[in-house]
Amino acid sequence: MNGIDPKTLLPDTGGENSAAGLDSSRHKDRKDLVFVNLGPSHPATHGCLRALCALDGETIVAAVTEMGYLHRGFEKDCEVHTFQQVIPYTDRLNYVLAIMNNVGYCKAVERMLGITIPDRAMYLRVITCELNRIIDHLVCAGANLVDLGALTNFWYSFNAREKVYNILEKLCGARLTSSYTRLGGLSRDAHPSFADEVRAVLKEVKKSVGEVNNLISKNRIFLDRTQGVCVISKERALSYGWTGPTLRACGMDYDLRKAEPYYHYDDFKFEVPVGTQGDTYDRIFVRLYEIEESANIIEQALKKLPKGPVMTDDKRVALPPKQETYGNIEGLMNHFKIIMHGICPEPGEIYDFTEAANGELGFYIVADGSKNPYRVKCRPPCLMNYAAFHEMIEGGMVSDAVANLGSINIIAGELDR
Repeated sequence: MNGIDPKTLLPDTGGENSAAGLDSSRHKDRKDLVFVNLGPSHPATHGCLRALCALDGETIVAAVTEMGYLHRGFEKDCEVHTFQQVIPYTDRLNYVLAIMNNVGYCKAVERMLGITIPDRAMYLRVITCELNRIIDHLVCAGANLVDLGALTNFWYSFNAREKVYNILEKLCGARLTSSYTRLGGLSRDAHPSFADEVRAVLKEVKKSVGEVNNLISKNRIFLDRTQGVCVISKERALSYGWTGPTLRACGMDYDLRKAEPYYHYDDFKFEVPVGTQGDTYDRIFVRLYEIEESANIIEQALKKLPKGPVMTDDKRVALPPKQETYGNIEGLMNHFKIIMHGICPEPGEIYDFTEAANGELGFYIVADGSKNPYRVKCRPPCLMNYAAFHEMIEGGMVSDAVANLGSINIIAGELDR
């Protein structure tokens, strides 16, 4: 059973809760339960995670969840790479929204350095992050609906997603793991046709979301499978540390872009979709509505996009232009210092955060004055979401657990510790 004795799932070990974190005294005399592994190698789990379930027929009477089967070691890798070299590793946390990870990490280091990036870089970060939010929600909703047996919706969502990836590929040079940001700005500016191409794709995205909405909003099977299923209250969600769409689905109007605005988010007009029941239905539709709001933010940002550089001129992080590197000793020394000695923040620590597609993505960074971070701790929203999974599925059916897992949108690269 991969490290868990199923017997520990049920007996009462003293106190209100057992060692497995379950109130299991009501099940300790059951002899007819069947133990089943949901994951870690299972097409219904969407990644390297596992739930050991005690089943009464198809009803889950108790569950214990496990994670950590990917073994990427992101936080330890950061300690043996320079601050700049960490950026490609952030791509591979939640790989569906790589640029959001880039931005979250760079924003934290830039705050540690006391650097303000140029306005054009801020707006381009907003545009690319919101494109990533759209991609993430399309993947979440599309795959979640496949879990419910609604395959047609998958094609509507993923066709639109591919169009967005075409935009990012042309901008960044890569589709999935983009490494688009740099400490102090961006790796490159947008091409001349960027704005027009984005606007054209947004029209297709809105059309695709409308098609999905039409297919499911009055579908009796979909409504029966999602409404009132795997409900979690606002209070319980907060106790687990939930943020983002899953928390808002519970009725909590909290979005860091509104509560702690950054990168001019307070200048954009957009609504924050909020659910009422905290069920699978609300978690799906909050994301679908957020896609439309992200499209509105992008359209506003494109109108306000200023001219100017996309990289700071702070010599601690910015490489000098080639003509200066080759043409004068100051430029050559500046280039040498950054390449050979790295970016070296003063000793200290910082925590900074952004509103990623799944919720609050935070980075706690400790610097010791060297070119490598002394310690990096990532606060991934997936971790908090998955912590509540066992509580949400107990009392429901196996099929409900599969649908619920898709609605909380677990990405194994971010979840893995």
